[in-house]
Amino acid sequence: MDIRKEKRLNMALQMSNFKKALNRFEKLVEQTAAQKRDERAGLFIHKEDAIGYDKFYASVQKLFGPDVKNQDVKRFYRKLCNNTDASADWCEIFGYFSSEEDPIASQLDEENLVFFVSRKRRILISGSRRRDVIKSIVKIPHLDLLITATQKGLITVFNNQDTSWITGCDYLLQLKRIVATTERTIIVWDYKAQGSSQENYFVIKPMDHCLLCVCVVPLPDHLCRDDILLGDDGGFVNRFTVNSDDFGIKQAKSKRKLQNQVLDSKNFKSVKRKLHNDWVMKIRYISALNCFGSCSLDSNHSLVLESLKRLEDNLPVREFSMPRGANTFCYCVKANVIVTGGDDKVIRLWHPNISTKPVGKLVGHMFSIAEIVTNEKDQHVVSLSSAKVFRVWDIQTLSLLQVFHDSQGGPGDMQIYSMIYDANHGMLITGSSVMDMYPLTRMIQDTKQVPHTHEREINVMLYNKYFHQVLTICSESIIRVWELETGLQVYQILEPHGFNTEVTSAAVDESGFLFATGAYNGTVRIWDFGSGQEMKVLPEGKDWKEDEHCLRRLIFLKAQEKHQQLVLALERNGTIKMIQGKEDDIYLMVIWELPDVVPFLQDGKHAVHLRMSTRDRNMAIPFPDVELIVERNFSQPTDNPTMDLLRVNCIDLLQVEGYNLIAAGTLNGVIILWNFVTSTVKKVYRPEDCFTVNPDLHPKHFKINDILFLFRTPECARRSSQDSICSSSQCESSKGPQSSKGSKQSIHDSEVKGEQTDVMVGKQQPMDKKHPGIANLPEAQPPILVTAHEDGHLRLWTLEGRLLKDMLPFTKHSAISLTSLYTDSCTRILLAGNVEGHVILCNISSFLDPPHDEKKFKQLLSWRAHSLEIIQVIYVEEKQVVLTASIDGSVRLWHALNGHYCGYFGQRRLFELSQTRDFILPCDVTEYPIEIKEESKFTEKQKYEYPLIFDREKWRKMSSVSLLFKRTPPKAFEVEQDFKFFKSLSSPKIRRYPLEGFVTENREAGIVFGSLPIYSISSPTSLRFLPLIGVEAQKDSSDGITGKKKGGHVQREKAPRRRSLKKNLVPQINLASSFFPAIPK
Repeated sequence: MDIRKEKRLNMALQMSNFKKALNRFEKLVEQTAAQKRDERAGLFIHKEDAIGYDKFYASVQKLFGPDVKNQDVKRFYRKLCNNTDASADWCEIFGYFSSEEDPIASQLDEENLVFFVSRKRRILISGSRRRDVIKSIVKIPHLDLLITATQKGLITVFNNQDTSWITGCDYLLQLKRIVATTERTIIVWDYKAQGSSQENYFVIKPMDHCLLCVCVVPLPDHLCRDDILLGDDGGFVNRFTVNSDDFGIKQAKSKRKLQNQVLDSKNFKSVKRKLHNDWVMKIRYISALNCFGSCSLDSNHSLVLESLKRLEDNLPVREFSMPRGANTFCYCVKANVIVTGGDDKVIRLWHPNISTKPVGKLVGHMFSIAEIVTNEKDQHVVSLSSAKVFRVWDIQTLSLLQVFHDSQGGPGDMQIYSMIYDANHGMLITGSSVMDMYPLTRMIQDTKQVPHTHEREINVMLYNKYFHQVLTICSESIIRVWELETGLQVYQILEPHGFNTEVTSAAVDESGFLFATGAYNGTVRIWDFGSGQEMKVLPEGKDWKEDEHCLRRLIFLKAQEKHQQLVLALERNGTIKMIQGKEDDIYLMVIWELPDVVPFLQDGKHAVHLRMSTRDRNMAIPFPDVELIVERNFSQPTDNPTMDLLRVNCIDLLQVEGYNLIAAGTLNGVIILWNFVTSTVKKVYRPEDCFTVNPDLHPKHFKINDILFLFRTPECARRSSQDSICSSSQCESSKGPQSSKGSKQSIHDSEVKGEQTDVMVGKQQPMDKKHPGIANLPEAQPPILVTAHEDGHLRLWTLEGRLLKDMLPFTKHSAISLTSLYTDSCTRILLAGNVEGHVILCNISSFLDPPHDEKKFKQLLSWRAHSLEIIQVIYVEEKQVVLTASIDGSVRLWHALNGHYCGYFGQRRLFELSQTRDFILPCDVTEYPIEIKEESKFTEKQKYEYPLIFDREKWRKMSSVSLLFKRTPPKAFEVEQDFKFFKSLSSPKIRRYPLEGFVTENREAGIVFGSLPIYSISSPTSLRFLPLIGVEAQKDSSDGITGKKKGGHVQREKAPRRRSLKKNLVPQINLASSFFPAIPK
């Protein structure tokens, strides 16, 4: 009765808590709905009080726990925002109306879910005997070394006549040797020694029992010493200590040939203790727990987990019991569990400190479990049965992920004896009579499989920052929406504009609930972003030509009336028009169109004034109706070949307080700026000036492929003193994408939420009443225009047309046409993509501050993202990743801090944006990211002391003959240093004037030998004698230095009398006048 009452009380308590959570949830829904109504009414809401999706999701998780799915909450939140008066059912939070089918299972293949079985590699054992099998495989991660040992000792090149069977092997970390065990001996092999490997190993014997397994205890504090743990058939665990002195390793300088040496096991320090009543099947040392583990077939003492000190005493040890014992075990560090498997076909998970009952069981094998390994990074457990069946389990959810079978070989043949997981290369390695390697599926997908998001080239890529989703459209007119965090596809729309109609442009509104698409035939449709349902449509005109009204760009405008949509559209013919959608009408209409100003900006005219149209409108629009003020006698040209080059190719708009601008870039490089505040349209930049300098340049050389406004709001200007993302990434790019995520995350969150409060559309409004804190904000600087050109240059302009910066981005191949531009919310970084697939990341945070110093515009990073042209680049601030879309049909993810590859949309595995992954490249990219580092301001310049140089002035002032007569016989043991050459040496002189250069080569003589010096020697008028300077003096001095030593005193021989100078002169042709200075008489 007490148990039933306790259960009833617990049930009543849970129901009470759930009812309280439901009441709080209803209040949260009411508060969110009321806030959305106020936003639609135009009331201001403080950022701290605003309930965005992230805040709503966190509140729901706090009420109902972390098991609530993100997709279900997001669907409920969209429904609430679209219709605040609709009834809300709390069951939708738990996915009551969602499909039972798992979205992950529909995108993954069971065969190759974790390991790519079809990409298995097989390595045959060279020189192995018949019926020989691999009994042990050991991986040394820090050396990237794989050690295998066969049963008959033939993989390792031991003595071929040794009939002992190898039972295990490991690596001695301190001695740098390989240790292997046979039935009765221990073998220590120097695998790096030169010469025959059969002469470089030691044999330690005899042993009391048959050795079955071996492992090495890592001792980083003990040099030249290793401890070996051995398990035998008697149930004993032996600890064997080996030193470098035992093998004569320190006598490496000896040139004698090493011989096979047999060492007595009694001379080594060893301890042992009987821990099991049956064979010891596996022994491991777990460094994380600072203890060893050994398993046996004993049902009572199946697994022992204890410290090494317990081998020296008889104190009780931790024992784990299981039916029919354990064949193998392993330890998972992250989950802190020990995984065991044996003949009872059950995998058990144990807590290291709880030996009475396992914390979990995995059932599924039909035969005895032979080996178990863990994948720490992915939290997977791989188990192998004696029937060669592999099962991959998720250690966190205890779910089965993959089952595959090694079908090669008959039953009983090619039994798998050993298995390891290589974390360095993401590979499962097994050993039988051959060695098989199973790579991870994600490694094959990331490095071997060509990324493809769509079957055709990408036309449009957009990012919905409100719901963290990505929208992609291909040339086959398939719209797909993806989750950024996971990479899973949410939904897709086939043929949105009708059969065989290509979608060429799209845009997402500011709230994130709607998106618009524009097609090749000029039609426009507005869709609900959450459900993909069509809402409004602009039909095709009757008199439209096939490609004249093709839409190149769509931009959502902020409507001043609720339930109304305004879209700014750019057509291929250069027409800019505004499209309106009303609440009670399913059809869109064109309500406004900019007049064609190109003909009026010819013949050197730079500006045209505008006037407001007299047309009456029932509603206010962001850009007023305007007309051009032109002269009456102006005649518009009909057929002008330059008119086509002035066609608008790209546009961008800026609608903030004090600015109402539209910038357009043309095909020949002209920038046209529509200013609706000053009612003017002017030509900001004229490339005609460049044609006068270089007439060979084609006008398309200056084609503008993309244009962008760079404007920093007052709130962002106040935070400009903080470290920007790019400046911090320059010093921390080597630490991975998550090195400083905390500080940057908070900055970006405030930027995204505060972006809407600073942006105003239309007329200027008083800000002091609704925004009391804006009075303290600094004054915003005028906007800057940045253009991406066909010649590969980035150019930055003021609104007056002054060029601030002309930069050619550094890539492996220079002068590549740029195609796309993007900047963050606070205008601190600038991203650009080009036709060769490169991404350029620049820091512009300090450059935007006056006086716009060119040196503060810094390129930080450049990497190859695609092998073909990039059509769009997007930077996601909260995740610090870069999205790239290309005509190769793929949309890829990259870490913004270092350019490392994350994956692509459409891949089978989920994204891991929060984890630091190894550096990999897609299969179609071979270039590594290039990081541009600048010289530190605090580096000290090294000072050099220059050596002595030859001074020709001193040479001319000194006479060789005078030096000869002035020379005196040196004293004993004194070095002569008065030669003319050494007398002419002096310190270098600093030149205060620039050196003058001249060309020495003779072009008429040829380019090969034209630069050789040619000396012109005049014929001698008379024969003179050129003395051999210093020869006799050196001979005399050398004779004078030599002497005999008697009784500790030095006796010098008398130097011969100086001969006449005339007898030492040799008749020669005097060439001194041509090559040497003249000798004065």
